[in-house]
Amino acid sequence: MEPRYVNPFTDFGFKKLFGEEPNKELLLDFLNELLSDREGRIVEINYLQNEHLDGSATDRKAVFDLYCQNERGEKFIVELQKAKQRFFKDRTLYYTTFPIREQAKVSDWNYELKSIYMIAILDFTFDDSVHRPDKYRHDIQLIDKETHDVFYDKLTFIYLEMPKFTKSINELETRFDKWLYAIRNLSKLEEMPTSLQERIFSRLFEAAEVAKFDPVQRLDYNASLKYYRDLKNSFDTARYEGREIGFEEGRAEGRAEGREEGREEGLEKGRKSAQKEAVLSGHKLGLAVEVLAKVNHLTVAEVRAILAADERR
Repeated sequence: MEPRYVNPFTDFGFKKLFGEEPNKELLLDFLNELLSDREGRIVEINYLQNEHLDGSATDRKAVFDLYCQNERGEKFIVELQKAKQRFFKDRTLYYTTFPIREQAKVSDWNYELKSIYMIAILDFTFDDSVHRPDKYRHDIQLIDKETHDVFYDKLTFIYLEMPKFTKSINELETRFDKWLYAIRNLSKLEEMPTSLQERIFSRLFEAAEVAKFDPVQRLDYNASLKYYRDLKNSFDTARYEGREIGFEEGRAEGRAEGREEGREEGLEKGRKSAQKEAVLSGHKLGLAVEVLAKVNHLTVAEVRAILAADERR
């Protein structure tokens, strides 16, 4: 049975809900809830061109999912990231260089900048935050390492690890909680929950109803949904096969060496070989050291030793 509401983690779904002029109030409300601890609410938001060239000899292109500006001239880059990337943090830092350079003036400029916010909604978790399963939001600014005081408050990175947001409908405490719940669960719902029955969420569910899409929108959404599912399936399959191949190769090696050096010694070598291959395969897929240690019944030190030995080869 086709889900009633669009999947926000598809390119089409995300831009349909937050990147179209008729639905601008959805993005405005989400940003205001996200930044509720900042001074002053955003009154107006305008979409800006989302494609940029870096101006270098290579003319490298950056395409933002959403790029907008409020009435104070502050810039917002909103990115949806479906799959883990090795240098995703580097990428988000690179993206902020564009709105920084756009503020440069040819003459009579004192270098004063407007605030820039890089907001990333992630369909994965960072490797270095696996030990904090309940921390799904990361607010990053330049700080003094000794005092922890904010050194510069006009450049802010906000990362939302959506898989970590596991609150049930009855556990939602704030409006921001409701936004995260809606984003994560929208495509799984058959109707709008009672606790979300506010005007802004009624607007969200109305915009997300697939049955209201015209034929062209339906085709675009189905193509985007297929890409999303294929991407998720490819990642899950690669992770599974990486572990299975490592185990089978290790077991074969154990059998062969067992005939020469004794069954017990051969099986132990096979087990270690399987663990090694599973660790290396998992590392290539971006799994954290702590996760690799847990699933392979190793210590963190043993996992790091395997990775270090592989780098020396």
